[in-house]
Amino acid sequence: MITLKSPREIEIMARAGRIVAGTLALMRKILRPGMTTDDLDAAAEDFIRSHPGATPSFKGLYGFPKTLCTSINQEIVHGIPSSRRVLGEGSIVSVDVGVQLEGLHADAATTLAVGRIPETTERLLEVTQESLAAGIAQACLGNHIGDIGYAVQQVAEEAGYGVVRELVGHGIGARFHEEPQVPNYGSPKRGPRLLAGMTLAIEPMITIGNPTTKTLGDKWTVVTADGSLSAHFEHTVAVTANGPRILTAA
Repeated sequence: MITLKSPREIEIMARAGRIVAGTLALMRKILRPGMTTDDLDAAAEDFIRSHPGATPSFKGLYGFPKTLCTSINQEIVHGIPSSRRVLGEGSIVSVDVGVQLEGLHADAATTLAVGRIPETTERLLEVTQESLAAGIAQACLGNHIGDIGYAVQQVAEEAGYGVVRELVGHGIGARFHEEPQVPNYGSPKRGPRLLAGMTLAIEPMITIGNPTTKTLGDKWTVVTADGSLSAHFEHTVAVTANGPRILTAA
């Protein structure tokens, strides 16, 4: 069932979203080659909990053990932070984080460069961000979920990249994962109609190579089956009478 949020609930989610945005800004600021993903996780948890009432959404969700998902290079999503995962120069790392505040969640992700990265990798990050912006622009009253997915898909595939299909965005609110699912592909005017008060986590996952995925033995980390690079960007967005409102903007 799709739940519509009241203006008050959207404002609480926006407050949570500002903490999410601040967490990602902190990750961007402190990230250096030689750090571990556990270093990032510890800093993120400290930052989130420094805000009264805020807690990490991911920690304990379905048994996940950490505050962040940190996914390196060919890892698409759900990488588990570890003191053994050292971030090397030229790598990329997707940092995904959620915050719960007053019983409501917000969720966002960014993919960060570790030091200097090749131009081909930089282009992947740029196109993935462009695909997210295109999807968000379609989160308007009267459109459909399919309009969002179609916009994401067009940007990514026109640039020659793959769109992951086994993983999708989602509704978000009192529960971290709510209906509807928000695929990064689709057809215009298909799927649920967008109504005021819907809150959606829109999150393109784009690959340089084949977008087919597999899950590693830890039962969490999802990677590209062919080992190609993947990027992931995400915002939580509210559908409003005035157009899409990004709740996780800095």
